[in-house]
Amino acid sequence: MFSDQPVAIAFALLWLIATLRGGATYGLGRALRGASGRSDRAARLLARPEVARAEGTVRRFGAPAVTLCFLTVGVQTAVNAAAGLLRMPLRRYVPALLLGAAVWATIYVTVGVAVLTAVWGGHPELLLVALVVVVLAVVVARAVRRRL
Repeated sequence: MFSDQPVAIAFALLWLIATLRGGATYGLGRALRGASGRSDRAARLLARPEVARAEGTVRRFGAPAVTLCFLTVGVQTAVNAAAGLLRMPLRRYVPALLLGAAVWATIYVTVGVAVLTAVWGGHPELLLVALVVVVLAVVVARAVRRRL
């Protein structure tokens, strides 16, 4: 059925994707925070005590939230962006991100492999047929779209 090598490669690739996506979202949050500091109105909002409290909370408790957000669907982007916007220190963010990405990759590799095995029943040629069907559908959709 599967050898260990493709599973390890899939895990590494998924981990890398999750790490880069989460890190990029955090980076965008930090960049937005920096850019917002140049606006007088934003600077006043960021100087409020509520923002300082939120930053303190994120510094103390944000790392577990970053790791656990990878167990959810639709919350990862918000949590990673909030960590950047609220300036979570990198020394806390990076380990949480790496662990969360590993959790996410593990789930996708194990569940993904189980689903693929169930769908194709151990026959890789069925996956190739499905891939060809998807490619043909994309080509046909583009051709139809161009004619409209």
